Amino acid sequence: MARVAGVDIPRDKRVVVSLTYIYGVGKTKSSEILAEAGVSEDTRVRDLTEEELGRIREAV
Repeated sequence: MARVAGVDIPRDKRVVVSLTYIYGVGKTKSSEILAEAGVSEDTRVRDLTEEELGRIREAV
């Protein structure tokens, strides 16, 4: 599992859904975070590169 903001997010779900496991992040905020990080909403967490994960962590 990838760890973002102190929360393990599921690897097999799309990243837009996985980010909602973080307290206070809903689908809308998740989409905004991914747009800011430049990552596609359709990407699975297991397919993210370390660079993309780093950009998501900064955006959160």
